[in-house]
Amino acid sequence: MPIHILVFNWLDRRNPRAGGAEVHLHEVFGRLARAGHRVTLVTSGWRGAPAREVVDGIEVHRVGGRESYCLRVRGYYRRVLAERHYDVVVEDLNKAPLYTPAWVDPPVVLLVHHLFGAAAFLSASLPVAALTWTLERTVGLAYRRVDTIAVSESTAEELTGLGMQADRISVVHNGVDERFLATHPLGIRDVEPTVLYLGRLERYKRVDLLIRAMGRLRDAGDNTRLVVAGDGRHTDALQRLVRQLDLGRRVQFAGRVSEAAKRSLMERAWLHAITSTKEGWGISVIEAAACGTPTIASDTPGLRDAVVHGGVELARIRQFAAFRLHQQFVELRPTRQAADMGHQDAVAACSHRNFGGLIYLATPPSRKPPSSTSPSNPAPPWSPSASGRPRSPEPSRRWCRREPHDARY
Repeated sequence: MPIHILVFNWLDRRNPRAGGAEVHLHEVFGRLARAGHRVTLVTSGWRGAPAREVVDGIEVHRVGGRESYCLRVRGYYRRVLAERHYDVVVEDLNKAPLYTPAWVDPPVVLLVHHLFGAAAFLSASLPVAALTWTLERTVGLAYRRVDTIAVSESTAEELTGLGMQADRISVVHNGVDERFLATHPLGIRDVEPTVLYLGRLERYKRVDLLIRAMGRLRDAGDNTRLVVAGDGRHTDALQRLVRQLDLGRRVQFAGRVSEAAKRSLMERAWLHAITSTKEGWGISVIEAAACGTPTIASDTPGLRDAVVHGGVELARIRQFAAFRLHQQFVELRPTRQAADMGHQDAVAACSHRNFGGLIYLATPPSRKPPSSTSPSNPAPPWSPSASGRPRSPEPSRRWCRREPHDARY
């Protein structure tokens, strides 16, 4: 029996300002749609965007704009969607909370990549940042009894710190599409030592640290270059910094790139670097690993969960200097062993399918396929008991439930 799912998220993947969270949303719910379930997404629009369309099998409704979405979405739901029957509602908490448990009837599942916290003041104006920070403080009370999916242990810790019930939080790491795994001969890299940054260009991502590191490497006589792939509100400021430091020959801005170009860049880079002050998980770390490319990352929430220390490298963000990068080129030159490690980690992290199981668990029993609840059948494969693993995680992670990576729906 198909399940009817209603999803709320600020952006969809066709929005010009979409990022990794939107890719993740469409990967997960597009799969559910292809599996025969009905998925409706309510999101914000932009100038010239169609009010409704089908994207990846998902029925997309666009309401208001980026700033007005949270003010208009509740009224739109009451006028247009409340009469429809939905089995479960998923609120993707990606900006400010919408407080859906207070105004929708079906059970709610909260999906959280990360909370901004103090990093909001690095990515928005003071009034907007202060409002975001204040609204995030209310999440623990507003969603205390809501089943929640966090994409990393760091995010789960933040949520429990705000007062959410630990036993209602499941950690499911973001995954990569299996098609992303490297297909070119491993070990083929750019002639010159190359560092790759791939992601949105926002102030809190701290790409300026990488640019300044390139300047110090140049002054030390090193010929390392930096490729910055992505766009965002901080692009102009970063390009000005490159001109100020006279690094035009060392730093290349590739802009927003296609999936094929992204994989090519990661396969050719000597090192992938990400210096963000806050991430939910760090999907580019896993994508780089899938391509056999090691990573150096700032020791910050989300990134410290995505990396395997020793396989990829953690660096204190305040100590991210040229000598540290240079050390990586000496110690982490691409090898077959590093590439094999990257493939193993990437395959283990492919968890898009896990979300289907968790949404299934939140669906009222009357709407689940009868065969899945029959005593004569084994537990669903996404169930903790089916995997043979205890429901609670290892002793050092008792505050949340962690689902097996081999789950299927």
